[in-house]
Amino acid sequence: MLRLIAILCLLAPPVSASQLQSLLPGAEQRGTAVFRLLGLPVYQARLFTKGAAPLDWSQDFGIELIYQRRISQADLTGATLREMRRMGSPVPPEAMLAACFQNVAPGDRYLAVSRGADQIDFLRNGRKTCSLRYPQIKRNFMSIFLGENSRSASFTRGLLG
Repeated sequence: MLRLIAILCLLAPPVSASQLQSLLPGAEQRGTAVFRLLGLPVYQARLFTKGAAPLDWSQDFGIELIYQRRISQADLTGATLREMRRMGSPVPPEAMLAACFQNVAPGDRYLAVSRGADQIDFLRNGRKTCSLRYPQIKRNFMSIFLGENSRSASFTRGLLG
């Protein structure tokens, strides 16, 4: 079963270069990592920065997640809110965040692209699901993956390149 999931993830088309360039001009992949829970892969992540430069929180960047298991919208929303709270970040209203997420299955992908400090655009499988506007949402949300207090230091190191 895990082998099948791995094959499906390899077949999942990553964000198209033209789509990424329209959202984040000059973006190139900086790093990649697989997030695991109890040893099982949950998603593969890729960090995109302008010119593949080191992460600079003052610049816009994107993170793509390619899921390797089924996760419900409620679980995605709940886990995101719990992680933001665990890290001590202010959280947007649950309904606002839930509007950005849908159920995912192996091979589904989300791309989150920052638009300044207070906005993130979310795309699921290449289609925009929402623009989340909330004070400091870029740092508060993206720190789940890139912050000093993320769940997995090795995952974060892989993304940061």
